[in-house]
Amino acid sequence: MKRILVTGMSGTGKSTVIRELDALGFRAVDLDGDEFSHWVEVEEDSESSGTSVEKGRDWVWREDRILELLTTDDAEVLFLSGCSPNMGQFFGNFDHVVLLSATQDTIMQRLSERTGNSYGKHPLEALRVIHLIATIEPLLRTISTCEIDTGAPISDVLDRLVCLTEEEPQNS
Repeated sequence: MKRILVTGMSGTGKSTVIRELDALGFRAVDLDGDEFSHWVEVEEDSESSGTSVEKGRDWVWREDRILELLTTDDAEVLFLSGCSPNMGQFFGNFDHVVLLSATQDTIMQRLSERTGNSYGKHPLEALRVIHLIATIEPLLRTISTCEIDTGAPISDVLDRLVCLTEEEPQNS
């Protein structure tokens, strides 16, 4: 089974892409829900200041459920989407790690207009996303095997992702 992680900052289009991949018939799972993520208490320090979702709390992947997804061989291709502080421990399980990116202006517009998720509408949340674009996105860029600008039409983004299902793994 080929495993592909689609990651990026809030507003880059992860949920939209994963819904579209599902509609195309791929096994595609959005990890940003209660089934696969949960709140944990975290200690804020100078290194993590400004990165947790809330002061003293963060939204992280349920490790046991992610491992179960990654080890269940029920599809030829598995797309997972999400971004979490604990996702690094799973990178070795993916054939490709795809970073979705967009300009800050595009992301801010998407966050203000989104209807299925209210995250990013509050000014402090929008500021956090801007901070993460500057601090976390560059780290994701260094570990990704592919970066896709979601300012392109969704059909182009999907075409690039589908092409990855036929390529040799780059993250072995």
